[in-house]
Order: sequence, then C-alpha cells, then structure tokens
Amino acid sequence: MSTALVWFRRDLRLDDNPAWATATAEHDRVLPLFVLDRLLLDRAGPFRRAAMLGAITSLDAALRELGARLHVINGDPLEVVPAMVAAVGANAVSLNGDVTPYAAHRDREVDDALVVPVHASWGNGVQPPGSILTADGIVPRVFSAFYRRWQQQEFAPEAVPGEAEILTIDGGAKIPETDVHTSAADAEDRLHTFIEDRLADYPTDRDLPAVLGTSRLSIDLKTGTLSAANARRAAIAAGPIGAPFVRQLAWRDWFAHLLYETPTLVDTAQRPEYSAIEWRNDPDEITAWKAGMTGFPIVDAGMRELAATGYMHNRVRMITASFLVKDLLVDWRIGERHFRHLLADGDVPQNVGNWQWVAGTGPDAAPYFRVFNPTLQSAKFDPDGAYLRRWVPELASLDDRAIHEPSKLGPFELVAAGITLDADYPSPIVDHATARVRAIDAYKAARTP
Repeated sequence: MSTALVWFRRDLRLDDNPAWATATAEHDRVLPLFVLDRLLLDRAGPFRRAAMLGAITSLDAALRELGARLHVINGDPLEVVPAMVAAVGANAVSLNGDVTPYAAHRDREVDDALVVPVHASWGNGVQPPGSILTADGIVPRVFSAFYRRWQQQEFAPEAVPGEAEILTIDGGAKIPETDVHTSAADAEDRLHTFIEDRLADYPTDRDLPAVLGTSRLSIDLKTGTLSAANARRAAIAAGPIGAPFVRQLAWRDWFAHLLYETPTLVDTAQRPEYSAIEWRNDPDEITAWKAGMTGFPIVDAGMRELAATGYMHNRVRMITASFLVKDLLVDWRIGERHFRHLLADGDVPQNVGNWQWVAGTGPDAAPYFRVFNPTLQSAKFDPDGAYLRRWVPELASLDDRAIHEPSKLGPFELVAAGITLDADYPSPIVDHATARVRAIDAYKAARTP
C-alpha cells in the first residue's frame, strides 16, 4: 500500500484542493498534516493569526466528519515533515506551492531533506506561477497584457478528491483556541451570497466603503478555505456581470506571479529608478498615521478600522497608502509591513504588489505624479459621511459636506458642532497641496540620472 503525507499550509480545504486531490487519487492512504511554524505565527498579527487558527480548526472539523483528523505538530517544518514521513512510511509528500520568499526557501530546504518525492501543485491561485509569460520568458509588466494571456490560458478543471483512507495517528498538538471559525462551507456560502446579491452592482459598489459592495472573500482566499479557481468558475457561470470580479482574481494572480519570479519585490522597487527616493520617514507623522490621528478623516477612519478589526476597505487602503507615501513621503515598505502585520487577509504578494502600485514603484503602477487628494476621495466615495461617522465618531455631528474637511470650518461652526480642533480631533498634520508638490519633486529627483 502506498502512503502520502499531505502538508497543508494556506490551502485549508478539502474540495478543489489540487494537493489533496492528487494524494487521495494516487495513493491508498494519506495523512493530513499541518505544522504550526512558530516563526510564521509570531510574524502574524492578532487578526491574521486568529483567521489562520480558525481555518485550521475548521479543516480539522471537516476531516472529523470523515472519521479522521488533522494531525497538527508544533515545530520547524524542516524537522517535522521528514520525521512524519518516516513515522508513517510515506512514499511521497503532496503540497500546494507558495510564492513568498520565506515559503520558497522553506520548501527547498524540506525538499532537500526528504528521501521521498515531493508532488507540488498550485492551489492558491487560478493560474500557476510561471504559466503566463511574454515571448522573452518573463511575467508581463503591464496588467492588461497579463490579463489577455491569463484569459487565453487553459483553466484547470475542479480538483476532485479520491477515495484514499485517511490516516489518524496518536500524538500531535492541540490547536490553539480562537473565536474565529472560517470554514470552507462558510466560504462557499459567502461566495454564493456575493454572486447572487452583489455581483451585478460590484463595479460601482466596490468603491464605497460604507456599503457592503465587495466580495469580502479576501480572508477565505488568504487562508485557502476558498479556492480562487472555484471563485472564478462561479463568477463565469453568472454571465457577463461576473467579468469585473474575474478581472480582480487575475490581478491577484498577477501579483503572485510577479513575486514568484522576483522574490526581492518584498524589499526592492520593481522600477529601480525609484530606489533613490529620499524618504522623510518622520516618526511622529508615522505614529499619527498608524493611530488614525492625521486630521484627514478618511485616512483616520481607515486606519482606525484596520486597528480595530484587521480589515480595511480596498478603496480606503489605496487612500491611506497614498497619503503615507506621497503626502508624508514615507517609505512604502514601512506601510506595507504595518498592513501585513495587522490585516487578517495580509497576503504578501497582494500587499507588496498593491503598495508598490500605489507608490508608483511597481510594474504598471500609478504614475509618480498621481497623488490622491484624500478629501476629494472622501467626498466622492463616502458622500454622506456614513463611513466617517462610524470610525471617526467625534465628527459625527458635522453635516455631510463639512465632515470631510473639518479644518476648513470657521470657529462658530465648530462650536455649534461641539468640536474643538486639536482637542477633540487633530488639525491636519500636513498641507496636502504643499505635500503633493514635495512628493513629485522627490520622485523627479530620484529619476534624474
């Protein structure tokens, strides 16, 4: 009888899981394993850690329904995986690959330490990294070119599990308790609710932070309780209204493919001419940004939402990121690390890709002279101030116009609203118009040979 060890990482589901399907179809017995890597747990902020532990708990529950369990071990994968292969006499290890520099290095080390073959699939995206390339053999640097090739590529059918016996062995660690339980069944329910109730209005509503207009599937995609390929199939089945959401799944793939090709993107600008930007990195301004006390309500609302929930609306992520990089002239890596730590859906390729896009340092990025005006963005995408009132309640008494820029109000208007600037709410820590010119000059200087 042949035995495979299935090493789960960020693919915490049984359905449409290529690694699980391959192992259960090609072997007589399988052992599902998760390694609680303390290095990754310690790096994750409280929300991402809770999401991951909740997904592990739910995967274990799904296996228990099949009369088995998830074997969980605390330790270093380099030691745990070979030891478990030996313990069950496994003939192979089946896993889904990952694109982060840490994961790639870890997987190479484990592969070198094993005496059995490793069957690596790709179950975290729609198309596997390395499959969408230009004639020069690189990932397209313009998204539209990537998207065309992505659509033309053959899409894999759903990965269906086989009939292998699922092993359960003694030992293993107790999964840390968490109040978050994100199961694959819940993720599928969220997907179908989105498709049925919100997909048609997605192109407009996805930009409105006070409206439930996005898919809210990012945590499910991050933990792998939902297959990105399955999300694409569901959107395609809905007809033409699914196209905008499918395009977003392609963006997600693009960032993963770019990081797989160039692991240094986590620390290095994809466009080298911007490596010489002279960042200000003022510590007091960075602290104010993180605390949601910049004096720009839309920025402060987003940063407070992040700190309180581990989530931030996508449009607001762009606004807060642009404010840090362009208005405060702070190195994008500082903001990227802060987001990555706190976001429950903190996904390295997506986070790095989006931050480099906003900073203008990545491929097909926003041009360096594009600087979001936070006040105009706020008035456009939260016109009645509903999002601001939720997260910046000290401004709730202001009318729909005034709430976007309280610093422009006269003293009588402020008194009438019961607000004292710099006591109840801070004055702006920077003048946007001046900061915009300063940022453009800094980028121009970096581009000058």
